[in-house]
Amino acid sequence: MLKLRRAVVREVKDASASAAEQQLVIELAGERLPLRAAVADVRLVGRAEVGDELVVNVQALDIALGSGGFDIVHVNLTRGLRGGEAEGAHVMKLNYTSLQHAVEPVEDERLRLPVRRPVAVLAVHGQLAAVAWAFSRGAPGRRLGYVQTEGGALPGGHSRTAAELRTRGLLDCHLTAGAAFGGDGEAITIPGALHHGLRGLGWDAAVCGPGPGIVGSSSALGHGGMYALDCAHAALALGCPTVVVARMSSGDERARHRGLSHHTRTVLELLLAAATVALPAGMDLESPDLERAAAAWPAGLARHDWRARPVDLDGFASSGLAAETMGRGIGEDPLFFGAGLAGGAVLAEAATRTRGEEDAIARR
Repeated sequence: MLKLRRAVVREVKDASASAAEQQLVIELAGERLPLRAAVADVRLVGRAEVGDELVVNVQALDIALGSGGFDIVHVNLTRGLRGGEAEGAHVMKLNYTSLQHAVEPVEDERLRLPVRRPVAVLAVHGQLAAVAWAFSRGAPGRRLGYVQTEGGALPGGHSRTAAELRTRGLLDCHLTAGAAFGGDGEAITIPGALHHGLRGLGWDAAVCGPGPGIVGSSSALGHGGMYALDCAHAALALGCPTVVVARMSSGDERARHRGLSHHTRTVLELLLAAATVALPAGMDLESPDLERAAAAWPAGLARHDWRARPVDLDGFASSGLAAETMGRGIGEDPLFFGAGLAGGAVLAEAATRTRGEEDAIARR
């Protein structure tokens, strides 16, 4: 059951009128101390002010849920009970829950296949900034879009990384697909989002993956990283060159994530068709030549196109973009960020090649 409590806003930490999410300090009813951190999704529940009475979901903070350790505003009793519908909104997101709300989907009834422009598939949201930065370096002037899926945070406004990349011009647009919501556009499905972005909006490439705060367990299949399988299959089915951004680590204490993470291994073994896998050249601490070693792996892994590319960790570190995974920075886990940068480099190559092919066809 939902674990809901009444609360009062004592401080608004993020008062920016443009922010999609507010950071609040609240006091639970009947508990003056300690004060608690809370988050309000502005598009769902409106803006809060000091003194507002809220109903908050307290479960994540009560069970100390790591990166999800804060309360979520369920409703603002003072000012948030009279929502409206956007013009043309006729499809529900979070349907059949108390948070269902109407959106206008981006899917176009005029389906044109194949799409052909490349897609990079993320394992975790922490790879997004590295992929986008490397893509901009490798394919300057090319347009990259982001499709946010399930597997991590569902609200699009919870990704400050996506907002920063949009502000810097490193992302052209941010679409939210499936149960994810709150992006620049709403898609019912991942294929619908990719088709709209690459065909309808004219992106040169797309990056597809979960929002922050991946859902996880130690099991092989019970984690948000499995949505990479859906993303890759959607991209391949649309005819898109598909780049899997490998989840790798040189600093994770869990053996299952060191080197090539079991998240990526499992996805690659289960894929119904071969994809391209990006690797950071010379960075695997356990196997100096991982690209060559891949040829000796089981058939489910060896069938993929493994491509190692040099990466610029120092350049990315100096960019000021988000560079943290599970509390570790670049210096503590260089392999994680190197893999993301390699993914962006390979995606840039694919985008440059495919647009070149399209331009050559157009000139005939």
